[in-house]
Amino acid sequence: MILHELISYDVLRLIWWGLLGILLIGFAVTDGFDLGTGTLLPFVARNDLERRVVINSIGPVWEGNQVWLILGGGAIFAAWPPLYAVSFSGFYLAMFAILFALILRPVGFKYRSKRDGVAWRRNWDWALFIGSFVPALIFGVAVGNVLQGVPFHFDSDLRIFYEGTFFGLLNPFALLCGLVSVSMLIMHGGAWLVLKTQGDVRERARNYGSIAAIATIALFVLAGAYIWAFVDGYRIVGSIDPTGPSNPLVKSVEMGEGIWLGNYQTYPWMMAAPILGIVAAFLAFILLRVRLEGLTVIVSGLSIVGIISTVGASMFPFILPSSLMPKASLTVWDASSSHLTLFIMLVVTGIFVPIILVYTTWVYRVLWGKVDEDEISGGKSHAY
Repeated sequence: MILHELISYDVLRLIWWGLLGILLIGFAVTDGFDLGTGTLLPFVARNDLERRVVINSIGPVWEGNQVWLILGGGAIFAAWPPLYAVSFSGFYLAMFAILFALILRPVGFKYRSKRDGVAWRRNWDWALFIGSFVPALIFGVAVGNVLQGVPFHFDSDLRIFYEGTFFGLLNPFALLCGLVSVSMLIMHGGAWLVLKTQGDVRERARNYGSIAAIATIALFVLAGAYIWAFVDGYRIVGSIDPTGPSNPLVKSVEMGEGIWLGNYQTYPWMMAAPILGIVAAFLAFILLRVRLEGLTVIVSGLSIVGIISTVGASMFPFILPSSLMPKASLTVWDASSSHLTLFIMLVVTGIFVPIILVYTTWVYRVLWGKVDEDEISGGKSHAY
């Protein structure tokens, strides 16, 4: 038997669908509190010392957290080539806006304290805010558009044609999903600041995080109601070969109201995802108010896990539906790389992801503890 045939093609496809979700969740949970903290920067810090405290709470770890975004992009490129081709070409301007915002972040971190001028530091503070808020919003907007279907189609030679526009992405439901993303990351960032800071900054973060937790619940429920009432879901008609070649055009797909909720009727255990998103956000609110700092970060992270998992559970087996040509929609069973490619990637992932996890755990252990205002004001060379 050939080595890669130890795991069947359909199982490998399912594994990589799960791994893609894990990588995206890993990015949202780790870099999410960075983005939430950056978004809160102008609101929880009232003077230069407080702003430096906020920045230094994420300064040592934000670069490492973005590894999950790189891994997610690499997984899409190698495991799901059609998904990479459609999303990175169709969402080109949105991706460029995210890239521009993410470029502002390292520049802001490195240049903010190079000069003592008030205007200089204020401008870089707003750059850090933009570099945090814009990705948080656009990632959610992208998810909203995926749930509605993306305007692309294939010709007979499987060439991809995208018919949408940048401003077409900014529709009401997509913006609602963007607000869900922003609110849940502010909740997570607020929980992080409560854990890492002291005094007035911590109290302000507690208040903003509490508000964001309630907003997350309300917006998430509203988005679910909007999907049930107004968003057409997608469903495969007939059978599809889970071990067949990656050709999206060989299946039939129908659209209709409420279809995205069908998986919850077929597989009731999937309801654990939205329940986790709502219950964990409520617990984060409670824990923020009763001042259980460490547990709050864990619970707010679990809310993010639940919210993102809800999208995957609702859409399975679809990965990227097409609103122009439903049968061209990309699914787990017809949009992957070859059997051998998925197997080799799985072996590589099994080697390197544990290394990343061990290193990341070690970094957080070494850098554990609250950010001290006296050390920062004392001119420590390691402080931003």
